[in-house]
Amino acid sequence: MRNTLRRICELQPSYSSENTHEMQERGRLVRQDLVRDIRALREPLARALGTFGRDFFVEGSDGIGRKTELAWTRFCSEEMSPRPTSGFYVVLHFSTDGSGVNIAVGCSSSKFHNGYSIVLPLDELDKRCEWAREIVLEDHGSLRSFTDLNDFGARAKLPKSFERACALVKKIAYDDIEDDVVERHLVESAEMLRSIYSAQRLGRELSPADQTELDILDVTRPASNVRKGQGFGLNAKERQAVELRAMDVVEDWLRTQGYRLSDTSATKPYDFEAKKEGETLFVEVKGTTSDKADSIAMTHGEVALHRREKGRTALMIVTSIRLQKDAVQPKASDGKLETLIRWNIDDWLLEPTAFRLSRKAAV
Repeated sequence: MRNTLRRICELQPSYSSENTHEMQERGRLVRQDLVRDIRALREPLARALGTFGRDFFVEGSDGIGRKTELAWTRFCSEEMSPRPTSGFYVVLHFSTDGSGVNIAVGCSSSKFHNGYSIVLPLDELDKRCEWAREIVLEDHGSLRSFTDLNDFGARAKLPKSFERACALVKKIAYDDIEDDVVERHLVESAEMLRSIYSAQRLGRELSPADQTELDILDVTRPASNVRKGQGFGLNAKERQAVELRAMDVVEDWLRTQGYRLSDTSATKPYDFEAKKEGETLFVEVKGTTSDKADSIAMTHGEVALHRREKGRTALMIVTSIRLQKDAVQPKASDGKLETLIRWNIDDWLLEPTAFRLSRKAAV
């Protein structure tokens, strides 16, 4: 691998968007030789990825048509990132001045939202990278040696977006490129990628509304395979465990506030009827494993209630619920509670997710 990486670095200063002799050689190196070299490390890298190493996948590209400033080779779980335009992965980029190779834990510049994959604005891309860093820091206690700048010298718009999508970067200077050094940092990056995949698998990245939309798309467009690469995979038992945990968190809080409660979740379009000092609140509970809840999903009946009883309803959102997966009895714990007492639903943006279509009665 040492010779492959060093040779790519040597070719970088000769970059051209045209298919020159140097660019032909660089293309062969990133698409064939480096892919082969990383595949040769499948055993330690797959082991570092844990269960996500079972479908270990490697590919490289030097541009489609015209050559790109930042040729790349990446590895990942194929299920979690079936394309470079979806999910997280480890990617090798080369500084444009040939000064070294950059091993990065990066992500696609697009994300599932409102039922489809959308290109993220730069500020949202930055937030996605920050989320990944927070997950790694939480899991490992540090970012290890992956604290270098995501500045590889790119000038064109698309390569600049490649840089922006790199959350964690370790630059290895040309003179320091040795097989053992590269392998050590690749294993480090794979361990960090595993942490991110695990968080995605628990639904920590997608908003509650996006999680619900994935379920809807599974029913309305089963052949689309849109769930692949989104990383979210809670089953019915796991969702129920999350919902029950959210109910417990909200019930405890309401009782400490002096409310007398009736659980109405099975019979009404709200979860609790809470009474205190002659006041009655209709309480809606939303629980999620997501680390944030910028959007939620509601049924037609729930929306109608919050509009009809405006000033007498409460929205309780419990985020960051931690789930211990178990095929028989998954367990949910923790959770951060946001309380919106007498909230105004009209302060939120209401967007249709799906429609129920019924045949008109025959005349």
